[in-house]
Amino acid sequence: MQNNSQADALAQQVVEKMMQEDRFSQWMGIEVIEVREGYSRIRMTIRPEMVNGFGIVHGGVTFALADSAFAFACNNRNDLSVALDTSINFTKQVLVGDQLTAEATELHNGKSTGLYQIAIQNQHQQLVAQFKGLCYRTHKNLI
Repeated sequence: MQNNSQADALAQQVVEKMMQEDRFSQWMGIEVIEVREGYSRIRMTIRPEMVNGFGIVHGGVTFALADSAFAFACNNRNDLSVALDTSINFTKQVLVGDQLTAEATELHNGKSTGLYQIAIQNQHQQLVAQFKGLCYRTHKNLI
């Protein structure tokens, strides 16, 4: 069994490797702020090409930010995990220039599944969306 500092160091290495290969998160401008075992916090700024025909952010952009936070949190034990089920609730509109932060918190870490809650807030610490994700653990290493 690893101690917390070893586990957190491994978590950081896994997420760094994931970001190197994750062209979509790179395109979105995602910045990894903090990673710990079973946890991640990331942020991005909304650009003009991310809005829909109503002038507000496309829901898929907010979903993708949450999904990246989910992926970083559920994979960072170096156990390749894939989404089984996800859902999102949008609570406030997001506009060009808004800075969003997604914080993924582990609710359950099982042998074959994990459950995560991701809160997405804007620069005013207002909740703009709430995401929940269930992952399946493949027991294959990422690094």
